[in-house]
Amino acid sequence: MKIIYCVPAVLLALSACSTTPVDQGSSSTAPGAADSGTDIALQPLRVPSLSALPETPARALAGRYQAVNWSTLPGWQADSMDHVWKGFINNCKGLMRPVSGSLAMPARANPRAWQPVCQAAAAAGLNAETKDTAAVRNFLQQHLQPWRLLTGDGNVAQNTVTGYYEPLLKASRTRSAGYQWPLFAAPDDLLTIDLGSLYPELAGKRIRGKQQGKRVVPYDTREQIMAKPERQPPVIVYAEDPVEGFFLQIQGSGRAILPDGSAVRLAYADHNGRPYASVGQWLAKQGEMPLAQTSMQNIKAWAQRNPHRVQEMMNVNTAMVFFREEAIVDQDLGPKGAYGIPLIGLRAAAIDPTYVPLGTPVYLATTQPATNQPLQRLVFAQDTGAAIKGAARTDLYWGTGDQAGAQAGRMKQQGQMWLLWPRQAGAPSAR
Repeated sequence: MKIIYCVPAVLLALSACSTTPVDQGSSSTAPGAADSGTDIALQPLRVPSLSALPETPARALAGRYQAVNWSTLPGWQADSMDHVWKGFINNCKGLMRPVSGSLAMPARANPRAWQPVCQAAAAAGLNAETKDTAAVRNFLQQHLQPWRLLTGDGNVAQNTVTGYYEPLLKASRTRSAGYQWPLFAAPDDLLTIDLGSLYPELAGKRIRGKQQGKRVVPYDTREQIMAKPERQPPVIVYAEDPVEGFFLQIQGSGRAILPDGSAVRLAYADHNGRPYASVGQWLAKQGEMPLAQTSMQNIKAWAQRNPHRVQEMMNVNTAMVFFREEAIVDQDLGPKGAYGIPLIGLRAAAIDPTYVPLGTPVYLATTQPATNQPLQRLVFAQDTGAAIKGAARTDLYWGTGDQAGAQAGRMKQQGQMWLLWPRQAGAPSAR
C-alpha cells in the first residue's frame, strides 16, 4: 500500500495533510523484489543458503537499541497471536529476497541476519493457519531477542500511533448513469526521475512529469486529466460515489465491489507528482461547513446536495493517484505495503525505516482509539508513509471496510515499540 498523504485520521486526511511533488521513493515497489508473475502470498517460503545471500554494506540507523527480556514487554503473554504465524511466514518471504543496494529504497532488515530464523520457521512444521498459539509464542521467544527502541540520544522512544485501512467502494467496469467516476491505471507517458541517480545527496527523492518536446514538464493536474477524455489514462473501474473514490486515493488502495458481487483490489501504482490540497479546507473557506465537521460522511452529503460542484471540489486537489488491478487471493490479506508483502489487519504497520528496517517484527504498546485501554501486540514493519517520521512513529493498519476505517480514523494515541531481532545477530541492522 502506498500512503500518499498522511492519514492519521479521516479528518486530518481531509483538512491538514500535504505532500510535495518530490517524494521519498515509491512504497509500492518491493525493495529488491522481482516480479515472478505469481502473488507472493501464494508462493511457498524458500530460504536460500546463507552463502547465496551476499554480504552488502550496512546502512546506518538513526535509533539506539537496548536488549531486554521478554518479560518486560507489557501484555506479551496476553497477545492472542492470531494471524501472527501467517504474517511471520509471509514476512520471511520478503526477508529472503536479495537487497537491491539502492539508497532510493527504504532501509530493509538484513537478510543474512534472518536466514537462520526463516530456515527454522520453514522447518517448524506449523501451518500458516495454525491455532497453536503456544507453539508460535515459544518459537518467537526461542529465536528472537527484544530490543527496546531508543531515540538517538538514548531516551525511550515514544511517539504518535495513528491508523489507516483499506476502503471498500461500489464500482463497475463500464460507465453508466450510476457509475460515473473513473479510477485510472498509470498513464503510459508518466515519467519518474530518480534524482539520486544524478545527485547522490538527493538519494531517495524522485520527481514525476512527462516529456514535452525535449523538456520534462510537470504531469497534468487532476483538472487537466479530467478535462481531456481523449488523453485520459486507461480506466480500471468507475466508482458509484465520487467522495468514496476520492478517499480511496487518499488511502492509496482499496477494494472495488462490482455489480455481480465479486471484488477486485485497486492497488497503488503511481501518482501524478502534484501536491495534495485539502478539500476539507476548501469547503470550510467556501463557507459550506465548519472545518471541524469535514468528515467523509458530511462531504458525501454535501456532494449529494451539490452534484454540479463535485468536480470543482475534487479539482482543488491537484494530485491524482493511479492504480493497478490485483486479484484478492486471501480475504485475510490486505494490499501490499512498501515491503511488497500483503498487510494483515492489526498485524502490520507503517514505520520510519531510518529507525526500524522494513521487514522487522515489532512489539507495539499503545492504547485503543480515543481510550486508555491497552492495545499491545506484535506487528510487522511492512509499510512507510510521508507523515510517518521519527522514532516509534507508527501508522497501524486496521484492515478492510467501514469498521476498520472508523477505528483508524479515531486512532491518535501514544506508543512505544520493541524490535524483535534474531538472537544470534546482535543489535538490529539494515541494508
